[in-house]
Amino acid sequence: MNNNYKIALLIDCDNVSHQSIEGVLQELAKYGAVNVRHAHGNWNGPQLGGWIEKLHANAIRPIQQFAYTTGKNATDASMIIDAMDLLYSGNVNAFALMTSDSDFTPLVMRILEAGLPVFGFGERKTPMPFVNACSQFIYTENLREDTEEQGDNESGDTTKPTATAKRTRNELRGDTVLVRTLRTAVEQTADDDGWAHLGKVGQYISNNSSFSPVNYGYKKLSDLIRASELFEIDTREKNVVFIKSP
Repeated sequence: MNNNYKIALLIDCDNVSHQSIEGVLQELAKYGAVNVRHAHGNWNGPQLGGWIEKLHANAIRPIQQFAYTTGKNATDASMIIDAMDLLYSGNVNAFALMTSDSDFTPLVMRILEAGLPVFGFGERKTPMPFVNACSQFIYTENLREDTEEQGDNESGDTTKPTATAKRTRNELRGDTVLVRTLRTAVEQTADDDGWAHLGKVGQYISNNSSFSPVNYGYKKLSDLIRASELFEIDTREKNVVFIKSP
């Protein structure tokens, strides 16, 4: 996947926690510069208090959206309008949506139709239609850092959830969807001798699913591949990695 994108990050502050924003920005830095950072929500309400301290520290622009009618999510409409304005401006060539709301699934599909990738970030509660629609989707619980922030919740537990532990070899092999995804990608990109370039494997997977190794506790696909021990690995000249089904 391209690592020189100009990315627009749009945040639905009503439906996602502030605790993972640094991890989201670090993840997006792998793919390019996040030159648009908009956080949508009703900033007059107390529920966004945790987000406020994150805005200046991460150069995020708050977009005020008043709740004009009870029971209607005005933030959704605001984000969609913002996204379409950015899409037609031509100033960005990738989008990142930080939300746990499946109502944004049509927006993802519209952006994909325009030929731009969409990186999704949301909590575990995020419905699968939105997860599957994104070019890549990462659960924000996997991007949280250990902190000792006091008063984080009513129970008195001051420790935030940590990043997902690395799945073991047996856990990876026991995940039938993961195994099928990896094996299919290798088969479809292999040369006549059965060896597949790891970069092409990763590209094939990203073209066909919202898969990310981060959701399994690994920063890179190569690390996950090695941990799974599903394939033979051959590191060739200039550290180019090829893999093959045994």
